[in-house]
Amino acid sequence: MSFAVVIRSIFSLACRQRLVVFAFVFSISLLLNSVNAGEVLWAINCGGDEHTDVHGIHYEADSSDIGVESDHGKSLMIQRVVPQDQILYQTERYHKSTFGYDMPVHRDGEYVVVIKFSEVWFTAPNQKVFDVVLNGEHTVVSELDIFAKVGRGVAHDEIVPFTIRNGKLKVNGETSQIDGNEISIEFIKGDLDNPKVNAIYVMKGTLDEVPKLPAMPGSEASEEEDDEDEEVPSAKPSKSRKPSGPKIKDPYAADDTPAMLLPVFVAIGAFIPLLYCLCKL
Repeated sequence: MSFAVVIRSIFSLACRQRLVVFAFVFSISLLLNSVNAGEVLWAINCGGDEHTDVHGIHYEADSSDIGVESDHGKSLMIQRVVPQDQILYQTERYHKSTFGYDMPVHRDGEYVVVIKFSEVWFTAPNQKVFDVVLNGEHTVVSELDIFAKVGRGVAHDEIVPFTIRNGKLKVNGETSQIDGNEISIEFIKGDLDNPKVNAIYVMKGTLDEVPKLPAMPGSEASEEEDDEDEEVPSAKPSKSRKPSGPKIKDPYAADDTPAMLLPVFVAIGAFIPLLYCLCKL
């Protein structure tokens, strides 16, 4: 075998290895980009069983003995959420007085707590209104009326960022001392019915790393109309607009599963042809 043939063989082998490494890294990169990068520290499916959602977040079963656990929401098809994660908004825990959970959060850093709600009982606003308080001092959600926000049988998330530094919690410009290795999240009893919650999770990360629910139907169109009104002054007196209704005709219209799986399919599609070419070399 000539020296030139040996060199070509070595070069060909090196190229194959580089292609394999490139394909592998490319595939892994796409897969990682399709997964939430935040570190979920604690998650609970309130009033229900354990569940792993489409983002890979594992919710533990609710073992609390405070208040009442209910699965009445299973009679509804919850809108704005994919079928696999309906259960997170169908089960709930409520109480006739203030109640809450302790979250195992104490390390320094940035955090986000995501609180999931869905009104599955009332059919009008001003029936169930309550506050959410963090660490016993900070009202992070004030006078929450789930029906007034989104309607009946519609998923709604309250997303609250906060930071921990040197044993102190800071949220909304306020600061409080953390006692021990946990912080509390409480649902405060008000004058209108009972406070409740469907699911909770807390992650170490930022708002950009939190999976968001799809926008409410008509909200984008309303924003575009508002922008047009600002750009083109009307000669006639403007009439007050009625807010768009919360209901979605097609409960699967907000299904974001295909969009989540698209990077995975692209990665597989890019990797298979490369393997075929390598086998041909």
